[in-house]
Amino acid sequence: MGKTLAEKILSTKAGADASAGEIVVSKVDLAFVQDTTGPLAVREFKKSGFNALANREKSVLFLDHAAPSPSRQLSTDHILLREFALETGAALSDVGEGVCHQITAESLARPGDVIIGSDSHTVTAGGLGAFATGMGSSDVAVAFALGKTWFRVPEGIKINVSGAFRKGVYAKDLILHLIGLIGADGATYQSLEFGGDTVSRMSIAERLTIANMAVEAGAKVGLFPADDITRDYLIKQGRGGDYTPLTADDDAAYEKTIEIDAAGIEPMVSKPHTVDNTALVRELKGTKIQQVFIGTCTNGRLEDFAVAASILKDKKRHPQTRFIIAPASKKVLIQCIKAGYAEIFIEAGAIILPPGCAACLGLHQGVLGDGEACLSTANRNFKGRMGNPEGFIYLSSPATAAASVLTGEITDPREVL
Repeated sequence: MGKTLAEKILSTKAGADASAGEIVVSKVDLAFVQDTTGPLAVREFKKSGFNALANREKSVLFLDHAAPSPSRQLSTDHILLREFALETGAALSDVGEGVCHQITAESLARPGDVIIGSDSHTVTAGGLGAFATGMGSSDVAVAFALGKTWFRVPEGIKINVSGAFRKGVYAKDLILHLIGLIGADGATYQSLEFGGDTVSRMSIAERLTIANMAVEAGAKVGLFPADDITRDYLIKQGRGGDYTPLTADDDAAYEKTIEIDAAGIEPMVSKPHTVDNTALVRELKGTKIQQVFIGTCTNGRLEDFAVAASILKDKKRHPQTRFIIAPASKKVLIQCIKAGYAEIFIEAGAIILPPGCAACLGLHQGVLGDGEACLSTANRNFKGRMGNPEGFIYLSSPATAAASVLTGEITDPREVL
């Protein structure tokens, strides 16, 4: 019997045959924390009596969720992480460099890697063919010290996507469609593995968007094969040597297979307060929004901003709707400036925030007022997610977000494209 992508990667890293349901101890190629989960990991590391890292270059501390810090406590946490980096030789990604998941994709993740991070959206790196998953701060602390961790090998669900997206439909709409279809617990502790002719044509940016939200269906990982598109992306990042081809075996056993016709998908929105509370954008026409946020680890890449800029060029935001932009990394910000997108956004009335998580989790920079609604390209819309339990969060693609900031209400991007 052949192996799924998850089984194949864990077999290699554990040095033993790994089949769904089994417990394995696996090498960890990259372990990281961010500034809201990192302080606990550092304290647990020290409390456990560890004093050295198993792999200093691949133990990374990201200052991205509160960047720049909005409070005394968070600034003090940043001091703790900076000092730990100096003491141990851990890599530090400081304020302004960008979101951990984007930098991992740009600079660190390789096909076939096992990556753990104390952040649930660590799954993003699955877009590059890495077994990447979120774990608790204590688990990451142990991996920092030992360079390995244990997993229960997940069962797999195969997602076959065929056909071409219609105008105005993007990868974000696909993953929202899937989550609405199977539910927030539809893939609990399973490996969502994507394939089909649609997937074989997808850019890495699109794959990262989908992998990022696999956890919103409960998945342990969201995995894509590593193919020529993966290779070309790594070459462009100056990391061609990191490429290894990786595919599931043709006779791999999956729990089930879901077939999706890309041509049948329409622009989608997740309504408050759960990601699987999905609807067609056209069904929400007229829903007023006070803020639009384009960015985050889900849709803060150059391709996302290119789509938004094509809609917003020579136009202005609705006067009652605020507009926030946050590039996922410094590299993306520079690319946006060079491409002229930053000027288009500023002329349209946007505020461009530093690379980082920004408004996504509600620590600062975009907190909603009571009763206000935000249309965001982020991955979560839980009650209180953007800093106010009295706010309402809708999730969409960058195209839907850009179209909606012009009208002040949720708007189908096909109306303006």
